[in-house]
Amino acid sequence: MFPPDQLENTPHAPGVYLMLDQKSTVIYVGKAKDLRKRLASYAHDKGAAHSKTTAMLKRVEKVDILITHTEKEALILEASLIKRHRPRYNIILRDDKNYPLIKLTAGEEWPRVFMARRRKKDGAKYFGPYADVGAMWATLKLIHRLFPLRRCHGETPPTRSRPCLNHQMGQCLAPCAGLADHQAYQNMVTSITMILEGHSRALTSELENRMRAAAADLRFEEAATLRDAINSLSRTLEKQVVQGGQRHDQDVFGLARQATAVALVIVYVRDGAISGSRHFFLHDPYGDDKAILSQGIIQLYEEDGGFPKEILLPMQLDDEALLAERLGELAGFAVKLSQPKVGDKKALLRIAETNARQIFAEREHRLKSWRGLADSLTQKLRLSRPPLVIECLDISNISGQLAVGSLVCFREGEADNRRFRHYRIKTVDGPDDYKMMAEVLRRRLSRGLQEDNLPDLFMVDGGRGQLGVAMEIAAELGLTDRLDWLGIAKERAEEGEKLYKPGQKNPIILPRHDPALLYLMRIRDEAHRFGVSFHRRLRNKSSLSSQLAAIDGIGDDRRAMLLRHFGSVRALQAASLAELQQAPGVGAKLAARIFTHLRGEATD
Repeated sequence: MFPPDQLENTPHAPGVYLMLDQKSTVIYVGKAKDLRKRLASYAHDKGAAHSKTTAMLKRVEKVDILITHTEKEALILEASLIKRHRPRYNIILRDDKNYPLIKLTAGEEWPRVFMARRRKKDGAKYFGPYADVGAMWATLKLIHRLFPLRRCHGETPPTRSRPCLNHQMGQCLAPCAGLADHQAYQNMVTSITMILEGHSRALTSELENRMRAAAADLRFEEAATLRDAINSLSRTLEKQVVQGGQRHDQDVFGLARQATAVALVIVYVRDGAISGSRHFFLHDPYGDDKAILSQGIIQLYEEDGGFPKEILLPMQLDDEALLAERLGELAGFAVKLSQPKVGDKKALLRIAETNARQIFAEREHRLKSWRGLADSLTQKLRLSRPPLVIECLDISNISGQLAVGSLVCFREGEADNRRFRHYRIKTVDGPDDYKMMAEVLRRRLSRGLQEDNLPDLFMVDGGRGQLGVAMEIAAELGLTDRLDWLGIAKERAEEGEKLYKPGQKNPIILPRHDPALLYLMRIRDEAHRFGVSFHRRLRNKSSLSSQLAAIDGIGDDRRAMLLRHFGSVRALQAASLAELQQAPGVGAKLAARIFTHLRGEATD
């Protein structure tokens, strides 16, 4: 229960409060203009027994407070603490997707443009995230066709006597061979920035002026190239939907509620055109709609950036002035928050709200389809319960080397990526898949017992032997009847998939195109893919470690340092000589030896 003596030493001051449970785990972080008044409202809460607030307060054993000088400091600190602790009762915007970005390395002498997964503080410009991945690749394809920037890795292009194939195809100006004019190259970078910032129409006008100037100077080849670029941009712009006469960037928020669930949609408007959207579904969030929207906004922009000039909201927020001030600080320019009542902006709000309501309709349709599939699985496999949560384990190794267990989880018909896990084998030497599976099962199921997050159906990739191992571990942990068990194996190509159940002599064989079988195969194949991709990374890392170990002057500590500095095996292998020289503890001579060994090229 909420500590009754908590208020005694709490001041009337702005700040942040952290609610902790019996295990000292932070379960909620909040901010307040007056901490004493806010905590008093919790202490005297008389809400219904089934309310979210009452349920949360029953778990609270302690409340920590952090006093700040201003409300804005409290807002910033709250966002930071939510990001760090990921409390159970706070709004966490997760849409199960890692949306890509477009990265423009503007700080380099010869910049590059490419897809990136994460936004880093490295001086580059990032655009996105792109909810429509196809549109992002179409944009990159257009950029590469119109503006032939270099595509080689590294901050500086390698020095070549002959340019690469991209130059011969007209897709690179070949700065590596000294053939590129630096000013012309920077002009292309400026044009690309205009496209990615949504100012394609302004760029089209500029290109038209340059085309006319080139034609007047009888530079007809340059004028023809500009004409083709204008035509390509025009075709792209024709596909965009323009909303009114607005030409600045806007993010439009829509919110819909159905019982305790909330759907949140952000529609991105760039240069007056709807360029994409992003949505989040919150099953049972704590707080009213205003609090949910406010917390969601600060979390979204603190983590992802991509600030517009204006944010359109469906309601007035209690801390709207603070939000606008904080967003302006993060963006580097004023960000306006408004609630339009009429006109084109109100029409954009209606679009966002309609899409938020559509999320519930789509989820209901998926839920209906899932119920049919769950009933089919329960009946055909004779399960003790509907398999709402299914986990599948696969073991990957090469003659016992670099062995890894891969576990995937599917919830109500969809992959639950947050519960995907890799397990490095710790106790088994040599090629013994049964012992490896036993180790991983023991680790996974023991933790599942402690955290009470076991699946309804546990599936192993294999036949009777693998299922037998699973049942031994289940009996050891007392889980034989706590969940259902299944083995899936393709023993002969002509026989198809066989499904094995404990205590059942003959396998279950379903028709090849049975939806229940196809779903189980999808889960098994995802476990295999997840394991193979991780195993491939381990092999690459092991191979690189072997290569580095063969270089004089590279020991275990320096090898680990190089991997930490570059962040990945691929980044280290692609590093330029200059980048290697900048790594801590690596001088010019050692950098040259590493570069020569990894690239197989002579260095000056």
